[in-house]
Amino acid sequence: MEQAVVRVTLSLIGPGVLTVFSAGFGATWLMARNRPYLLFLAGGCALVAIGATVQILYWPSDTALNAMISGLFYTCGVLAAAEGIIRRSGKSFGLGGHLAALAVIMGLLWYFFYVDRSLIARVYVLNLGYALVLLVAALRISDLRRGIVVDRVLFWTLFAFALHFFPRTFLTIGFSAPVGEAAFANSLFWQMLQLSLAVLGAALGMAIFAATASDLMEDLRRDRDTDHLTGVLNRRGFEALGRKVCGMGGRQSSALVICDVDHFKSVNDTHGHVIGDQVLKKVAGVLQNSARDQEIVGRVGGEEFAILLPKTSTDYAFECAERLRNAILDSDFSELLGSRRITASFGVSAADFGDFEGLYQEADNYLYQAKSAGRNQTWPQQVRQVSTITRR
Repeated sequence: MEQAVVRVTLSLIGPGVLTVFSAGFGATWLMARNRPYLLFLAGGCALVAIGATVQILYWPSDTALNAMISGLFYTCGVLAAAEGIIRRSGKSFGLGGHLAALAVIMGLLWYFFYVDRSLIARVYVLNLGYALVLLVAALRISDLRRGIVVDRVLFWTLFAFALHFFPRTFLTIGFSAPVGEAAFANSLFWQMLQLSLAVLGAALGMAIFAATASDLMEDLRRDRDTDHLTGVLNRRGFEALGRKVCGMGGRQSSALVICDVDHFKSVNDTHGHVIGDQVLKKVAGVLQNSARDQEIVGRVGGEEFAILLPKTSTDYAFECAERLRNAILDSDFSELLGSRRITASFGVSAADFGDFEGLYQEADNYLYQAKSAGRNQTWPQQVRQVSTITRR
């Protein structure tokens, strides 16, 4: 009797570990509700823990019902956890995929209990079925292999956890299952299953927690470096990224475009600061929508914006500035300002060295020249003459 109590107690270590992880993921979601994948992970851990507890405590005591109920909890838990892992990367199995996997696994489980009763077949259905689900999840996030350290650790831990189902099942149970519940509970297969849940499951859980911590740190960094009015980078974030990009450029030139909304003070004086803020938001939106891939937009002053163009020549930077200037000129601000038009002046600089401060200073000097020459212009005017509209 004491031996049975010890065996059951040790078997409950795995579900206990999963319950702790479920609570941890749930608590983390309460602090970061913009990360819904945490709910899938919390639910997945909880469901697998319930399934294991049902099987370990043998409740309900009807063998068929116990097998089906525990199998349902196991399957739903694995699918939920796999969904949570791939949702972190912005992907999904989709409802159809989940329903298909659930139907196949539970259908085979039912068949090998009620039609062609075979414990060994049920063992292989569950273990190999879960291995395939997790392998598919690993393949869906295979791009993490080239990501940051925590992403690489998560991918390889998930991949190893999925693969371990194959050797563990083949080596511990082979092709003949123990006869009777007591023999199965004391079998090498069952003991190794509980050990793998406790050890490898914990390793996977820790890898996911590390990835989640990285996500939360990225959220904090993004919040710190984002201009809350316009949604683009603030000066701190833009300058930090600018120094990084220029430092990585080597001998390839980087360009910087600085623009200033013309006569913005009069917008605030005439229409109020609330409308002024809306104008800045719209200008930022125009710059974001008109910028091309790898062109980085930031708000570096009250009505001043900057666009960083990695690995770009001066001529292309001038063309980019003109494209952005015309995009602002052609934008409709009538809802905010009536018939008044919004224009902006631009300064452009490019260099083949990693001096971001020097690049910024030169672009700022050209911006001053553009404003002094009548505004709504791009300086230096080295490609073509820029037309202007009536100065206000």
